[in-house]
Amino acid sequence: QVQLVESGGGLVQAGGSLRLSCAASGIMLRINAMGWYRQAPGKQRELVAAITSGGSTTYADSVKGRFTISRDNAKKTVYLQMNSLKPEDTAVYYCNMRGEIRLGVELVYWGQGSQVTVSS
Repeated sequence: QVQLVESGGGLVQAGGSLRLSCAASGIMLRINAMGWYRQAPGKQRELVAAITSGGSTTYADSVKGRFTISRDNAKKTVYLQMNSLKPEDTAVYYCNMRGEIRLGVELVYWGQGSQVTVSS
């Protein structure tokens, strides 16, 4: 059974940095796209950043130039480096992976969520 475990959230002052990690356990033939989403109180979950198996990245406009997504395929881990954090970045952050459990069958997995709080 595949599980995603996140780490690295916390409280930081505006302008500070945090690094989120998300490691997958369990058997998958291949992990395709990986991503990070966030959900602030009273708001819908939104895509923050995504990275394909080939390393192409996508970012929400609000985080471009401040956040960097990366992946380590050998460790089945995705990272989100967050710099120049702003109070509006406060949210619960969720990692997401699309993994093939057998040829042609792709499932979507979610982490448990990590609280990131940025104080002004």
